[in-house]
Amino acid sequence: MARLKDKVAVITGATSGMALATAKLFVEEGAYVYITGRRKENLDAAVKAIGRNVTGVQGDASILADLDRLYETVEKEKGKIDVLFASAGTGEFAPIGGVTEEQFDKVFGLNVRGTLFTVQKALPLFSDGGSIILNGSIAASMGLANFGVYSASKAALRSFARTWLLDLKDRNIRVNVLSPGTIDTPILEGVPPDMLAEFVKMIPRGTMGRPEEIATAALFLASSDSSFVNGSELFVDGGTAQV
Repeated sequence: MARLKDKVAVITGATSGMALATAKLFVEEGAYVYITGRRKENLDAAVKAIGRNVTGVQGDASILADLDRLYETVEKEKGKIDVLFASAGTGEFAPIGGVTEEQFDKVFGLNVRGTLFTVQKALPLFSDGGSIILNGSIAASMGLANFGVYSASKAALRSFARTWLLDLKDRNIRVNVLSPGTIDTPILEGVPPDMLAEFVKMIPRGTMGRPEEIATAALFLASSDSSFVNGSELFVDGGTAQV
């Protein structure tokens, strides 16, 4: 049975990796999906890869006007949102002594400010009983050198989930955090090989996760299978942050 039959889902930053895999799975499970991306060519390729029941809306989740345009499109075409996966995010490596104002503003501007307004601006369209999923990270729960700003931005999302579920309890809208470990996606292309090797060593099973393994976890949080799961953080990390 299609677990998201007749549902409308919005997934930000879904042109590759985990979010793209999630969009594909949501469509397979019966949803109509809206995806966003900053680069038109990547967005068009993602829409083609998903193949059906998908609309791509070009935009940057840190730009409020782009979010307005996204939700105006959803309202015009579908009139509602049942699932929101606020996935858009960024990160840069820098030790405390090397963090610049520009780096801080870029990371917090998208990961924290962008996520807040991605959720806030979706609420007028949100169906009561819907599901909001925030894209977290195991970095928020671990001490990782050179990851201070990124880790702090993801820790803020964990706090958001705890407070937003109370703000939205009268509408029965659930808010959960999905926290991946090291996942084999294109974003890792910029990670130094020695650093990546160290990350892999930290994974108890000895191999990186696959985008599809994040997608199935997102499907759980999006569907009625997780109807009594609220304000939680679901680690999908092969055990990395658990030992």
